[in-house]
Amino acid sequence: MSKLVYATNASLDGYIEDATGAFDWVNPDEVFAFITAWLRSVGTHLYGRRLYQTMTHWAAPVESYPPEQRDFARIWQASEKIVFSRTLTSATTGNTRIKHDFDPEAIRKLKAESAHDLIIGGAEVAGLALEANLVDECRLFLNPVIVGGGKPAFHANLRRDLELLETHRFDNGVVYVRYRLR
Repeated sequence: MSKLVYATNASLDGYIEDATGAFDWVNPDEVFAFITAWLRSVGTHLYGRRLYQTMTHWAAPVESYPPEQRDFARIWQASEKIVFSRTLTSATTGNTRIKHDFDPEAIRKLKAESAHDLIIGGAEVAGLALEANLVDECRLFLNPVIVGGGKPAFHANLRRDLELLETHRFDNGVVYVRYRLR
């Protein structure tokens, strides 16, 4: 059975966006190759609407990206994408389906049938998956910034016990932490 992994960038104080909705404080330069290598093992991306709309940046022709970003674009374009949105009626990228409701049983079935791991992104949809006990791992890229408020990486009142599996410190101050949910 495949794993469902919640992955996100976060500030040191636990936010994925600041109070204005910005995340321009994320420094992906050094982390980019690390994420690209990991995504080779992922078959399906589950997104909330806002994150999906941000990620559509990667739908352009691969040659339009700098050479160091082309592998990421290829991997992202080839991956299956499921977007949970009550407002989108159609996808603007290939290999993408829109689902209007988050169905935990459908996700359990997808995990059981998938030959590759699944990644979930977007705090709202990831929160639903965590509440339904669908998430197997959390992989956080903690950025060296305190933003003081905004959208938290995790829902309030959610408690889960975790086991640390891996850490990695990047020269730019980003720290990667990988946890298994117990």
